[in-house]
Amino acid sequence: MIDPRRLRVLRALADHGTVTAAAAALHLTPSAVSQQLAALESEAGHPLLLRKGRRVSLTPAGDLLVTHAHVVAAELERAQATLDALASGSAGQVGVAAFASAITQVVAPALAALKERSIELSVRDAEGHESVRLLLDGEIDVAITEEHRTTDRFTRFPLYTEPFDVVLPPGHPATGPVDLAALADEDWVVTLPGNPLRDVVEMACAQAGFTPRIRHTSDDFRAIQALVAAGAGVALAPRNAVRGVPVAGVAPLRRVVAAVRTGSEDHPLIRAVLDELRS
Repeated sequence: MIDPRRLRVLRALADHGTVTAAAAALHLTPSAVSQQLAALESEAGHPLLLRKGRRVSLTPAGDLLVTHAHVVAAELERAQATLDALASGSAGQVGVAAFASAITQVVAPALAALKERSIELSVRDAEGHESVRLLLDGEIDVAITEEHRTTDRFTRFPLYTEPFDVVLPPGHPATGPVDLAALADEDWVVTLPGNPLRDVVEMACAQAGFTPRIRHTSDDFRAIQALVAAGAGVALAPRNAVRGVPVAGVAPLRRVVAAVRTGSEDHPLIRAVLDELRS
């Protein structure tokens, strides 16, 4: 019989790509992860891994088992939520990760309201894509993130939508709503590769008919604002992160959601936090 605890190790390997990274996420040693994976292969009766030097990839059987592992994990989350509901868990701590402006907009007000109900939030400042990794690794319970990934491993609850504004250096000739096409010859300050907000900016520029000339990168919008103010270039940023000049026509949007691991949404504490965040 397959040990479901070893399925968690296989999922971590699929998520992180290497034994070392999976071990770090699971707070285990690489040798312990390798031993668990070898035992899982024996239990499954199929080779699950392809090893090339230090690199490891999944076989078709490994990919199939990861899919089933997601289902098992969701059911275990539901089982825990049901048991906690049975115990009428009405007080405790919930881990939340969110980017800075979402902490200001929704997390901090929710924290104050939940504290009166003996529910404590443990808040971590993390960009949306990073909070998703923390959620899948089990380090937090709720991730405030952009609606950019499609997976049945977590369930989303819409919170708010905000437009992107153009951030311009002092004395820039553009005034009022800015046509992005007019910024085709400018240097740009954007987020780092892998941040979904960078994809939004590049897509908006492509729709305006040009590829942005990227000179500077940062995932901290205070840094982006400072670079623009110093004349390093222009930027597009979500309105709640940096107040800029509206985009002419249809502005790109950031749709912000609260995400939880599928199955955990029925946990009484998590449900209370989700309700307060949406409120």
